[in-house]
Amino acid sequence: MPGEAAARDAAVREYLAMTGCAVPAVRRLVRDQPRCGLARAVAALVQSGDWDDGRLRAEMVTAHRDAHGSGARDRSLIHAVHLYTHRQYRAAADHLVVHFAQFPADEIAGSMLGAFALAGPVEYREYGEQLTEQQYALAGPESWAWASWLAAARAEQGRTDEAWNLAQHALRLNPRSGPAAHARAHAEHDQGAGPAATVFIDSWLQGDPRALQRPHLQWHAALQAIASGDFADARRRADSELRDGDVGMRAATNWRLLLAGQVPARGTEREQVLRLLAEPGGWAEVFHTFQLALALAVIADSDALTALARRAAADPRHDYAGVLAPVAEALAHLTAGLPGNAVDLLTALGHRTERLGGVRVEREIVHDTLARALVDAGCPDRAAHLLHHRTTTRRHHTYEDLLLIPRPRSAPMSPADAPTT
Repeated sequence: MPGEAAARDAAVREYLAMTGCAVPAVRRLVRDQPRCGLARAVAALVQSGDWDDGRLRAEMVTAHRDAHGSGARDRSLIHAVHLYTHRQYRAAADHLVVHFAQFPADEIAGSMLGAFALAGPVEYREYGEQLTEQQYALAGPESWAWASWLAAARAEQGRTDEAWNLAQHALRLNPRSGPAAHARAHAEHDQGAGPAATVFIDSWLQGDPRALQRPHLQWHAALQAIASGDFADARRRADSELRDGDVGMRAATNWRLLLAGQVPARGTEREQVLRLLAEPGGWAEVFHTFQLALALAVIADSDALTALARRAAADPRHDYAGVLAPVAEALAHLTAGLPGNAVDLLTALGHRTERLGGVRVEREIVHDTLARALVDAGCPDRAAHLLHHRTTTRRHHTYEDLLLIPRPRSAPMSPADAPTT
Protein backbone atom coordinates (compact mmCIF):
# COMPACT_ATOMS: atom_id res chain seq x y z
CA MET A 1 0.00 0.00 0.00
CA PRO A 2 1.23 3.55 -0.76
CA GLY A 3 1.04 4.66 2.88
CA GLU A 4 3.05 1.70 4.09
CA ALA A 5 5.68 2.23 1.39
CA ALA A 6 5.99 5.91 2.31
CA ALA A 7 6.45 5.05 6.00
CA ARG A 8 9.07 2.46 5.11
CA ASP A 9 10.94 4.94 2.89
CA ALA A 10 10.93 7.55 5.65
CA ALA A 11 12.37 5.10 8.17
CA VAL A 12 14.98 3.93 5.67
CA ARG A 13 16.08 7.54 5.09
CA GLU A 14 16.65 7.97 8.82
CA TYR A 15 18.65 4.74 8.85
CA LEU A 16 20.74 5.63 5.80
CA ALA A 17 21.60 9.00 7.34
CA MET A 18 22.27 7.27 10.69
CA THR A 19 20.33 9.97 12.52
CA GLY A 20 19.27 9.93 16.14
CA CYS A 21 15.74 9.19 14.90
CA ALA A 22 16.77 5.98 13.14
CA VAL A 23 16.18 3.57 16.02
CA PRO A 24 12.72 4.86 17.01
CA ALA A 25 11.76 5.13 13.33
CA VAL A 26 12.52 1.49 12.52
CA ARG A 27 10.98 0.28 15.77
CA ARG A 28 7.80 2.16 14.92
CA LEU A 29 7.92 0.73 11.40
CA VAL A 30 8.11 -2.86 12.69
CA ARG A 31 5.30 -2.15 15.14
CA ASP A 32 3.07 -0.70 12.40
CA GLN A 33 4.05 -3.25 9.74
CA PRO A 34 4.71 -6.42 11.76
CA ARG A 35 4.50 -8.73 8.73
CA CYS A 36 6.95 -6.74 6.59
CA GLY A 37 10.14 -8.77 6.38
CA LEU A 38 12.23 -5.96 4.93
CA ALA A 39 11.18 -3.59 7.70
CA ARG A 40 12.32 -6.13 10.27
CA ALA A 41 15.62 -6.61 8.42
CA VAL A 42 16.31 -2.86 8.38
CA ALA A 43 15.57 -2.80 12.10
CA ALA A 44 18.17 -5.54 12.52
CA LEU A 45 20.74 -3.46 10.65
CA VAL A 46 20.17 -0.58 13.05
CA GLN A 47 19.95 -2.54 16.28
CA SER A 48 21.93 -5.77 15.85
CA GLY A 49 24.85 -4.38 17.83
CA ASP A 50 22.59 -4.20 20.88
CA TRP A 51 21.07 -7.67 20.43
CA ASP A 52 22.43 -10.99 21.56
CA ASP A 53 22.78 -13.84 19.08
CA GLY A 54 19.46 -15.39 20.08
CA ARG A 55 17.49 -12.20 19.47
CA LEU A 56 19.24 -11.56 16.16
CA ARG A 57 18.62 -15.10 14.96
CA ALA A 58 14.92 -14.95 15.90
CA GLU A 59 14.40 -11.59 14.19
CA MET A 60 16.05 -12.73 10.97
CA VAL A 61 14.11 -16.01 10.91
CA THR A 62 10.92 -13.96 11.18
CA ALA A 63 12.10 -11.56 8.46
CA HIS A 64 12.81 -14.47 6.09
CA ARG A 65 9.41 -16.00 6.83
CA ASP A 66 7.53 -12.75 6.26
CA ALA A 67 9.39 -12.10 2.99
CA HIS A 68 8.07 -15.30 1.44
CA GLY A 69 5.48 -13.46 -0.62
CA SER A 70 7.63 -10.38 -1.28
CA GLY A 71 9.52 -9.47 -4.41
CA ALA A 72 12.99 -10.66 -5.35
CA ARG A 73 14.63 -7.42 -4.17
CA ASP A 74 13.25 -7.71 -0.65
CA ARG A 75 14.25 -11.35 -0.36
CA SER A 76 17.75 -10.63 -1.64
CA LEU A 77 18.18 -7.72 0.77
CA ILE A 78 17.02 -9.77 3.73
CA HIS A 79 19.54 -12.47 2.87
CA ALA A 80 22.28 -9.82 2.66
CA VAL A 81 21.25 -8.44 6.05
CA HIS A 82 21.31 -11.94 7.51
CA LEU A 83 24.88 -12.50 6.33
CA TYR A 84 26.05 -9.01 7.30
CA THR A 85 24.60 -8.94 10.79
CA HIS A 86 25.95 -12.44 11.47
CA ARG A 87 29.43 -11.18 10.50
CA GLN A 88 29.71 -13.46 7.50
CA TYR A 89 31.32 -10.60 5.66
CA ARG A 90 32.90 -12.40 2.73
CA ALA A 91 29.65 -14.20 1.93
CA ALA A 92 27.78 -10.90 2.34
CA ALA A 93 30.15 -9.16 -0.07
CA ASP A 94 29.78 -11.94 -2.62
CA HIS A 95 26.01 -11.72 -2.34
CA LEU A 96 26.02 -7.92 -2.70
CA VAL A 97 27.87 -8.22 -6.02
CA VAL A 98 25.00 -10.32 -7.35
CA HIS A 99 22.39 -8.05 -5.76
CA PHE A 100 23.77 -4.89 -7.37
CA ALA A 101 23.84 -6.61 -10.76
CA GLN A 102 20.09 -7.17 -10.41
CA PHE A 103 19.18 -4.01 -8.49
CA PRO A 104 21.68 -1.27 -9.38
CA ALA A 105 22.36 1.55 -6.90
CA ASP A 106 20.12 -0.03 -4.23
CA GLU A 107 20.63 2.23 -1.21
CA ILE A 108 19.78 -0.30 1.48
CA ALA A 109 22.36 -2.64 -0.04
CA GLY A 110 24.80 0.28 -0.20
CA SER A 111 24.61 0.65 3.57
CA MET A 112 26.31 -2.76 3.83
CA LEU A 113 29.31 -1.92 1.66
CA GLY A 114 31.46 -2.25 4.76
CA ALA A 115 31.30 -6.01 4.18
CA PHE A 116 34.00 -5.64 1.53
CA ALA A 117 36.43 -4.00 3.93
CA LEU A 118 35.59 -6.48 6.67
CA ALA A 119 35.80 -9.55 4.43
CA GLY A 120 39.54 -9.88 5.01
CA PRO A 121 41.52 -9.91 1.76
CA VAL A 122 42.73 -6.55 0.47
CA GLU A 123 41.32 -7.52 -2.91
CA TYR A 124 37.80 -7.46 -1.47
CA ARG A 125 38.31 -3.97 -0.08
CA GLU A 126 39.61 -2.70 -3.40
CA TYR A 127 36.74 -4.30 -5.31
CA GLY A 128 34.27 -2.73 -2.89
CA GLU A 129 35.73 0.69 -3.66
CA GLN A 130 35.38 0.06 -7.41
CA LEU A 131 31.82 -1.14 -6.92
CA THR A 132 30.97 2.00 -4.94
CA GLU A 133 32.22 4.17 -7.79
CA GLN A 134 30.18 2.21 -10.32
CA GLN A 135 26.99 2.40 -8.26
CA TYR A 136 27.40 6.15 -7.65
CA ALA A 137 27.63 6.66 -11.41
CA LEU A 138 24.40 4.69 -11.82
CA ALA A 139 22.63 6.50 -8.98
CA GLY A 140 23.60 9.94 -10.23
CA PRO A 141 25.04 12.96 -8.42
CA GLU A 142 21.74 13.77 -6.67
CA SER A 143 22.01 10.68 -4.46
CA TRP A 144 23.39 11.97 -1.16
CA ALA A 145 23.70 8.42 0.13
CA TRP A 146 25.92 7.22 -2.71
CA ALA A 147 27.89 10.48 -2.67
CA SER A 148 28.55 9.86 1.04
CA TRP A 149 29.76 6.30 0.45
CA LEU A 150 31.96 7.28 -2.50
CA ALA A 151 33.47 10.03 -0.34
CA ALA A 152 34.44 7.37 2.20
CA ALA A 153 35.96 5.21 -0.56
CA ARG A 154 37.99 8.13 -1.88
CA ALA A 155 39.28 8.86 1.62
CA GLU A 156 40.39 5.23 1.94
CA GLN A 157 42.19 5.54 -1.41
CA GLY A 158 44.07 8.60 -0.19
CA ARG A 159 42.26 10.90 -2.63
CA THR A 160 41.67 13.38 0.15
CA ASP A 161 40.48 16.44 -1.74
CA GLU A 162 38.00 14.40 -3.78
CA ALA A 163 36.74 12.79 -0.59
CA TRP A 164 36.23 16.16 1.11
CA ASN A 165 34.43 17.64 -1.91
CA LEU A 166 32.15 14.62 -2.27
CA ALA A 167 31.33 14.72 1.44
CA GLN A 168 30.47 18.41 1.17
CA HIS A 169 28.31 17.69 -1.87
CA ALA A 170 26.42 15.02 0.07
CA LEU A 171 25.98 17.36 3.04
CA ARG A 172 24.53 20.04 0.76
CA LEU A 173 21.99 17.48 -0.48
CA ASN A 174 21.29 16.21 3.04
CA PRO A 175 22.91 18.17 5.89
CA ARG A 176 22.05 15.32 8.30
CA SER A 177 23.95 12.62 6.41
CA GLY A 178 26.01 10.88 9.07
CA PRO A 179 28.04 8.90 6.51
CA ALA A 180 28.97 12.18 4.78
CA ALA A 181 30.04 13.76 8.06
CA HIS A 182 32.10 10.64 8.77
CA ALA A 183 33.74 10.71 5.33
CA ARG A 184 34.62 14.37 5.84
CA ALA A 185 36.22 13.47 9.18
CA HIS A 186 38.40 10.91 7.40
CA ALA A 187 39.44 13.44 4.77
CA GLU A 188 40.24 16.04 7.42
CA HIS A 189 42.35 13.52 9.30
CA ASP A 190 44.63 13.22 6.27
CA GLN A 191 44.62 17.01 5.91
CA GLY A 192 45.50 17.51 9.57
CA ALA A 193 42.64 19.96 9.91
CA GLY A 194 42.97 20.09 13.70
CA PRO A 195 40.65 22.61 15.41
CA ALA A 196 38.67 23.16 12.18
CA ALA A 197 37.73 19.49 12.22
CA THR A 198 36.66 19.52 15.86
CA VAL A 199 34.58 22.66 15.29
CA PHE A 200 32.80 20.98 12.37
CA ILE A 201 32.10 17.81 14.34
CA ASP A 202 30.81 19.73 17.36
CA SER A 203 28.56 21.97 15.27
CA TRP A 204 27.27 19.05 13.20
CA LEU A 205 26.42 17.07 16.33
CA GLN A 206 24.54 20.04 17.78
CA GLY A 207 21.99 19.48 15.04
CA ASP A 208 21.55 15.83 16.02
CA PRO A 209 23.02 15.08 19.45
CA ARG A 210 21.83 11.46 19.33
CA ALA A 211 23.27 10.66 15.89
CA LEU A 212 24.22 7.00 15.67
CA GLN A 213 27.80 7.88 14.80
CA ARG A 214 28.28 10.29 17.69
CA PRO A 215 30.89 8.20 19.58
CA HIS A 216 32.87 7.53 16.40
CA LEU A 217 32.78 11.17 15.31
CA GLN A 218 33.90 12.20 18.78
CA TRP A 219 36.77 9.75 18.41
CA HIS A 220 37.76 11.50 15.19
CA ALA A 221 37.56 14.82 17.06
CA ALA A 222 39.85 13.41 19.75
CA LEU A 223 42.40 12.45 17.08
CA GLN A 224 42.28 15.97 15.68
CA ALA A 225 42.74 17.38 19.18
CA ILE A 226 45.85 15.18 19.48
CA ALA A 227 47.03 16.34 16.06
CA SER A 228 46.95 19.97 17.19
CA GLY A 229 48.36 19.34 20.66
CA ASP A 230 45.17 19.80 22.69
CA PHE A 231 45.65 16.66 24.73
CA ALA A 232 43.29 17.72 27.50
CA ASP A 233 40.47 17.98 24.96
CA ALA A 234 41.34 14.56 23.55
CA ARG A 235 41.15 13.03 27.02
CA ARG A 236 37.90 14.86 27.76
CA ARG A 237 36.26 13.53 24.62
CA ALA A 238 37.46 9.99 25.24
CA ASP A 239 36.26 10.01 28.85
CA SER A 240 32.90 11.69 28.24
CA GLU A 241 31.92 10.33 24.82
CA LEU A 242 33.34 6.83 24.50
CA ARG A 243 31.44 4.07 26.24
CA ASP A 244 32.93 1.11 28.07
CA GLY A 245 32.12 -1.01 25.04
CA ASP A 246 34.12 1.27 22.72
CA VAL A 247 37.29 -0.64 23.57
CA GLY A 248 38.92 -0.22 20.17
CA MET A 249 38.45 3.54 19.91
CA ARG A 250 39.49 4.03 23.52
CA ALA A 251 42.65 1.97 23.01
CA ALA A 252 43.54 3.74 19.76
CA THR A 253 43.20 7.13 21.44
CA ASN A 254 45.20 6.18 24.50
CA TRP A 255 47.98 4.44 22.60
CA ARG A 256 48.45 7.55 20.47
CA LEU A 257 48.62 9.68 23.61
CA LEU A 258 51.23 7.37 25.11
CA LEU A 259 53.29 7.29 21.91
CA ALA A 260 53.36 11.09 22.01
CA GLY A 261 54.46 11.04 25.64
CA GLN A 262 51.14 12.15 27.09
CA VAL A 263 48.91 10.94 29.91
CA PRO A 264 46.11 8.75 28.51
CA ALA A 265 42.41 9.02 29.15
CA ARG A 266 40.54 6.40 31.16
CA GLY A 267 41.49 2.98 29.87
CA THR A 268 39.86 -0.42 29.65
CA GLU A 269 40.30 -2.79 32.56
CA ARG A 270 42.61 -5.74 31.95
CA GLU A 271 39.89 -8.20 32.95
CA GLN A 272 37.53 -6.81 30.32
CA VAL A 273 40.14 -7.10 27.57
CA LEU A 274 40.99 -10.67 28.52
CA ARG A 275 37.29 -11.56 28.68
CA LEU A 276 36.75 -10.16 25.18
CA LEU A 277 39.73 -12.13 23.91
CA ALA A 278 38.31 -15.29 25.44
CA GLU A 279 34.95 -14.87 23.68
CA PRO A 280 34.50 -16.24 20.13
CA GLY A 281 34.12 -12.71 18.75
CA GLY A 282 37.54 -11.80 20.09
CA TRP A 283 39.20 -13.82 17.32
CA ALA A 284 36.52 -13.61 14.63
CA GLU A 285 38.05 -10.62 12.80
CA VAL A 286 41.73 -9.76 12.72
CA PHE A 287 41.14 -6.04 13.13
CA HIS A 288 39.06 -6.55 16.27
CA THR A 289 41.79 -8.74 17.78
CA PHE A 290 44.34 -6.08 16.85
CA GLN A 291 42.30 -3.46 18.73
CA LEU A 292 42.32 -5.69 21.80
CA ALA A 293 46.10 -5.97 21.45
CA LEU A 294 46.29 -2.16 21.50
CA ALA A 295 44.22 -2.16 24.69
CA LEU A 296 46.79 -4.48 26.27
CA ALA A 297 49.59 -2.20 25.06
CA VAL A 298 47.95 0.79 26.75
CA ILE A 299 48.16 -0.98 30.12
CA ALA A 300 51.68 -2.22 29.26
CA ASP A 301 50.75 -5.89 29.70
CA SER A 302 53.74 -7.34 27.88
CA ASP A 303 53.05 -10.89 29.04
CA ALA A 304 49.48 -10.89 27.73
CA LEU A 305 50.69 -9.41 24.43
CA THR A 306 53.30 -12.16 24.12
CA ALA A 307 50.61 -14.78 24.74
CA LEU A 308 48.37 -13.14 22.14
CA ALA A 309 51.23 -13.11 19.63
CA ARG A 310 51.87 -16.82 20.18
CA ARG A 311 48.22 -17.69 19.70
CA ALA A 312 48.06 -15.58 16.54
CA ALA A 313 51.24 -17.22 15.18
CA ALA A 314 49.59 -20.63 15.54
CA ASP A 315 46.39 -19.50 13.81
CA PRO A 316 45.86 -21.05 10.36
CA ARG A 317 44.61 -17.73 8.99
CA HIS A 318 47.42 -15.87 7.23
CA ASP A 319 46.41 -12.43 8.46
CA TYR A 320 46.67 -13.63 12.04
CA ALA A 321 49.90 -15.61 11.73
CA GLY A 322 51.67 -13.39 9.21
CA VAL A 323 50.56 -9.91 10.32
CA LEU A 324 48.86 -9.77 13.71
CA ALA A 325 51.42 -12.03 15.42
CA PRO A 326 54.45 -9.82 14.64
CA VAL A 327 52.48 -6.66 15.46
CA ALA A 328 51.45 -8.03 18.85
CA GLU A 329 55.00 -9.23 19.51
CA ALA A 330 56.34 -5.79 18.61
CA LEU A 331 53.90 -4.17 21.04
CA ALA A 332 55.09 -6.59 23.72
CA HIS A 333 58.71 -5.62 23.10
CA LEU A 334 57.98 -1.90 23.06
CA THR A 335 56.01 -2.01 26.29
CA ALA A 336 58.86 -4.02 27.84
CA GLY A 337 61.44 -1.39 26.88
CA LEU A 338 62.96 -3.26 23.91
CA PRO A 339 62.34 -0.88 20.98
CA GLY A 340 65.01 -2.41 18.74
CA ASN A 341 63.16 -5.72 18.64
CA ALA A 342 59.92 -3.87 17.82
CA VAL A 343 61.68 -2.04 14.96
CA ASP A 344 62.83 -5.30 13.37
CA LEU A 345 59.38 -6.86 13.51
CA LEU A 346 57.43 -3.86 12.24
CA THR A 347 59.93 -2.97 9.52
CA ALA A 348 59.75 -6.49 8.13
CA LEU A 349 55.97 -6.20 7.75
CA GLY A 350 56.07 -3.44 5.14
CA HIS A 351 52.79 -3.08 3.28
CA ARG A 352 51.39 -6.24 4.82
CA THR A 353 49.93 -4.07 7.60
CA GLU A 354 47.07 -3.41 5.16
CA ARG A 355 45.89 -6.93 5.90
CA LEU A 356 45.04 -5.96 9.47
CA GLY A 357 41.74 -4.62 8.15
CA GLY A 358 40.03 -1.48 9.35
CA VAL A 359 40.61 1.75 7.45
CA ARG A 360 43.73 3.82 6.84
CA VAL A 361 43.34 6.08 9.85
CA GLU A 362 43.05 2.99 12.03
CA ARG A 363 45.99 1.12 10.50
CA GLU A 364 48.13 4.26 10.61
CA ILE A 365 48.79 3.61 14.28
CA VAL A 366 51.14 0.77 13.32
CA HIS A 367 53.38 3.30 11.54
CA ASP A 368 53.11 5.58 14.57
CA THR A 369 54.34 2.70 16.73
CA LEU A 370 57.23 2.02 14.37
CA ALA A 371 58.21 5.71 14.41
CA ARG A 372 58.29 5.74 18.21
CA ALA A 373 60.27 2.49 18.29
CA LEU A 374 62.79 3.88 15.79
CA VAL A 375 63.35 7.01 17.86
CA ASP A 376 63.66 5.02 21.08
CA ALA A 377 66.12 2.68 19.34
CA GLY A 378 68.31 5.62 18.31
CA CYS A 379 67.22 5.91 14.67
CA PRO A 380 65.48 9.32 14.52
CA ASP A 381 66.38 9.92 10.86
CA ARG A 382 64.56 6.77 9.82
CA ALA A 383 61.55 7.79 11.88
CA ALA A 384 61.54 11.26 10.30
CA HIS A 385 61.62 9.69 6.84
CA LEU A 386 58.71 7.41 7.76
CA LEU A 387 56.55 10.40 8.81
CA HIS A 388 57.84 12.88 6.20
CA HIS A 389 54.70 12.83 4.08
CA ARG A 390 52.49 13.57 7.07
CA THR A 391 54.60 16.36 8.51
CA THR A 392 54.80 18.10 5.14
CA THR A 393 51.15 17.75 4.07
CA ARG A 394 49.11 18.01 7.27
CA ARG A 395 48.27 21.48 8.52
CA HIS A 396 48.45 20.36 12.15
CA HIS A 397 51.00 17.69 13.06
CA THR A 398 52.01 18.30 16.66
CA TYR A 399 51.38 14.59 17.22
CA GLU A 400 53.87 13.53 14.54
CA ASP A 401 56.41 16.05 15.85
CA LEU A 402 56.15 14.52 19.32
CA LEU A 403 56.60 11.02 17.92
CA LEU A 404 60.02 12.16 16.71
CA ILE A 405 61.21 13.55 20.06
CA PRO A 406 63.66 11.24 21.84
CA ARG A 407 62.73 10.26 25.35
CA PRO A 408 65.28 10.78 28.10
CA ARG A 409 65.75 7.08 28.67
CA SER A 410 64.81 3.75 27.19
CA ALA A 411 62.01 2.45 29.38
CA PRO A 412 58.84 0.44 29.18
CA MET A 413 55.96 2.50 27.84
CA SER A 414 53.66 3.15 30.76
CA PRO A 415 51.06 5.76 31.67
CA ALA A 416 53.21 6.55 34.70
CA ASP A 417 56.08 7.65 32.43
CA ALA A 418 54.00 10.18 30.49
CA PRO A 419 54.03 13.87 31.41
CA THR A 420 50.79 15.75 31.87
CA THR A 421 50.04 18.22 29.07
